[in-house]
Amino acid sequence: MIILGIDPGIGRVGYGIVRKQGSQLIPITYGLIETPQITVPERLKLIHTQVTDLIATHNPDCLATERILFTKNQTTAMDVAKAVGCILLAAAEANLAHIEYSPPEVKQSVTGTGNADKKQVQFMVTRLLGLKETPKPDDIADALAIAITHAMRVLPAQAKATALSTGAPKP
Repeated sequence: MIILGIDPGIGRVGYGIVRKQGSQLIPITYGLIETPQITVPERLKLIHTQVTDLIATHNPDCLATERILFTKNQTTAMDVAKAVGCILLAAAEANLAHIEYSPPEVKQSVTGTGNADKKQVQFMVTRLLGLKETPKPDDIADALAIAITHAMRVLPAQAKATALSTGAPKP
């Protein structure tokens, strides 16, 4: 099963693609989609285009994103919500299943505690995926953590059913 994890944002969108093969997690690629200081509609267009390209290139079986939590800056949260809409549109166009996880769910899955800090998440992502270096910036490590969370939570029967329905190789 190939999972595209996305840490949504408007200026920076972290992504990480992980293959789950049995109990093994294999990193395929990860990176950052950065949008320049242009209008929000143009930023959304860039995000949609680049996520669409990621999906077309890597043919994931599903998309996992982080659930947006409204904190102090609600204006920024609204723009991030718009970006999530564009990301979900790209997934829907490719008939990808989508699931979202809250930040505490991601931290719990990756580190064993829902109160973990960024450094703990980065350390565990690096270790779980056998990476030589910590993925930076945080957006990338978070996206990989989201993909790992889904990989750890999906049942083997679900992974097999998804692989069969998409024509992907069996996990």
